[in-house]
Amino acid sequence: MSSPRRAIVIGAGSISKSWFGPLKQENVQVAAVVDLNLESARKAVEQYQFDAIASDDLDQVLADTQADFALDLTVPEAHCNVVCKALKAGLHVIGEKPMASSMDEARNMVATSEKTGRLYMVSQSRRWLPLHDQFRRAIATGQLGALTIINCDFYTAPHFGGFRDQMPSPLILDMAIHHFDLARFFSGASPRAVYAHEFNPRGSWYAGDASATCIFEMSDGIVFTYRGSWCAEGCPTSWNGHWRVIGQQGTLILENEQPPVGEVVAGELGFRRPTRPAAIELSPMPHTQTHGALREMLAFLDTGRKPQTECHDNIQSLAMVLAAMESSRRRQRMTIEL
Repeated sequence: MSSPRRAIVIGAGSISKSWFGPLKQENVQVAAVVDLNLESARKAVEQYQFDAIASDDLDQVLADTQADFALDLTVPEAHCNVVCKALKAGLHVIGEKPMASSMDEARNMVATSEKTGRLYMVSQSRRWLPLHDQFRRAIATGQLGALTIINCDFYTAPHFGGFRDQMPSPLILDMAIHHFDLARFFSGASPRAVYAHEFNPRGSWYAGDASATCIFEMSDGIVFTYRGSWCAEGCPTSWNGHWRVIGQQGTLILENEQPPVGEVVAGELGFRRPTRPAAIELSPMPHTQTHGALREMLAFLDTGRKPQTECHDNIQSLAMVLAAMESSRRRQRMTIEL
C-alpha cells in the first residue's frame, strides 16, 4: 500500500462496528464520522480513538474535509442521497448493501459515478468468505463444463423482533440479496428474468411474506432456483444457504459451512457415466467480509484495479431483488431491466 488513505465515515450505527476495526488495521485515517445523531458520532470517535471530526452535518464535512473516499453506513433509504453527495464532492465511495431502495435511485447513482469520474462500490460481504471463494474457483476451472442449473436453499427461523417483523418482504428484501449476489458470483452469469412467489407460512410471527420460491432465468441458459424461509423451525441451513451447481460434466455442492465437494464425469461407459471427485483447492483469501471489501477499495486507490462489486456490476443483484418482489406482487414473470 502507498501512504495512508483518509476516509469520511457516514453513519455510526451498529453496522459501523464491522468496519472500524478493519479501518484501523489497514491504517486508514478516519478524518470524520458523521451521523444524524451527533452523540453516536462522538462516541465512535472516542471509542476507536480516531483523530477525527464528529459531526451531524454531512454537507459541511464534505465541503471542509479532505479525504480519499467515503464509507456509507447509512440506512438503505439514505444511500442514494449520501452516495451522490459524496461522489459530487470528489470522493470515491464504498457502501453497505443494498445499493438503493429502487432501480431509479440505483441508476441515478451509477450515472453520478460516471459523470463525476468517481468509483462507487457496494460491500457484498459474503463474497469475501474463503469457502465461497473456494467454491467459485472450483467452478471457474471449467471442470463442470457449461453450467446449466444453480440451486440455493435457505431455511431458518430467526425471531428478530423489531423492524424486520413488520417489513412487507423481509426475506427477499433484507436477506436474499446475499444469495442472489452469490449466484452471480459463483457463476459469472447475469439475470434476465424471474418468476417469484412470496408467501407467509401458517403460524408466522412476521407481518410480511417471510418465505419465497424464485426461478431466475440467467444468461447462457442457466436456471437459478431459490427456495427460502425465515419462518422454518428446525433443521436450519447455514446463513449462507445450501448450494448445488450443475454443469454438463459434473456437480459441485456447498452445504453446512463445510468445504465444497463434487463429482465430474470420468468416462463414457454405463447407464450412468463414471465419475471422479472434482478438483477443489483451498482459497488463498487472507481478509474476509467487510475487511475484504475494504481491501478491494484500497487496492483500487493504489492500482486503479476495479473492485468486483463496483456499481455497474452490483446493480444486477439489486435488480434481482426488486424484480422478484414485483413478480410476486403481479403473479407473473418479470423481465429484469438494468
